[in-house]
Amino acid sequence: MSVPATRPGRTRRFRPDRDVEEWHGRYVPYDIVKEFTAAFLVVLLLTLGLAIVLSSPDEPPVTIKSWSQHAPLDFARTAVTELAGTSPTATYGPPYNSTPGASQSIGPLSLESIMGVHHPIDTALDDVIEPLKTLPAVPTLSAAIGQYTAASVGTEQGWTNAYGAALGHARFAGGRLITRPGNYGPVAEMIGALTMMARSGALDGALVSSKQFYGTDYTKPLLFIADGTYMASLAAAQHLQGTQWGMMNETGNFPGQSWLWLYTFWYQVPPFTTSTNADALVWAIMVVLTALLALVPFLPGVRAIPRKVRLYRLIWRQHYRSLATRVDHAV
Repeated sequence: MSVPATRPGRTRRFRPDRDVEEWHGRYVPYDIVKEFTAAFLVVLLLTLGLAIVLSSPDEPPVTIKSWSQHAPLDFARTAVTELAGTSPTATYGPPYNSTPGASQSIGPLSLESIMGVHHPIDTALDDVIEPLKTLPAVPTLSAAIGQYTAASVGTEQGWTNAYGAALGHARFAGGRLITRPGNYGPVAEMIGALTMMARSGALDGALVSSKQFYGTDYTKPLLFIADGTYMASLAAAQHLQGTQWGMMNETGNFPGQSWLWLYTFWYQVPPFTTSTNADALVWAIMVVLTALLALVPFLPGVRAIPRKVRLYRLIWRQHYRSLATRVDHAV
């Protein structure tokens, strides 16, 4: 059959997956206020009940202070990698630095390289040297910083490598890092002072402070913490790592943001589990899937699935049952 087009004098073929026939059947009274009230009360009770039964624990935030107090050796080892420029942040690439070959790509396209380094971070200066300069003047510490910054790159690497190796057999006692004697130059003095600064809470503030009016940029302390193993161990214990569907879990093994299941699903299957371009590849897949979802109303065949599946007859079963009864009586 054909139906009138939007313009007078023109007609077009009726398409059942796009056009809707005018309803000529019986109308049933519908109290939308009562239905809304009932639905609201049901949802409210379910929300309150599930919030009580499945509520997530209120874990304290992980800060550099708490990290350095609970795992001072891990903090010190991480601080050495920041000073040496070998930490994950120091070698991350854009947007923090220009490490060659560090950015992820989709074929020849690298979105990180296109955006460039727009949040520059020099881990040696930003995480170690500049925070130490904010401490009250101590002759030995000032001399250590001056000696380190005046040395050649090769000399600095020798000191940091030696001290980093010594920390593998170090211990923390009496509020101090205790290592075997060695040629560490000023690194031992600097890392020891930075550890004390972290345990006092001063380093958290030093890394957050900026020249901006609002000092709310937590990028530096978060990256510093992520470079260590302490937060990773906490995440594993709370089922929050990527291999544990951590993107969609609440703290602990609790139901979380279920709408993220499709995004985090890709990180659980090869080749994304081992790919160095996993983030870029998953992002590209989700862009394609989102575009397909947005185009569903315009895809012939796909848009007709609800009509062919006839799920609507189950939802409106009372109406179709009464309609069938009237047809039987009429016959």
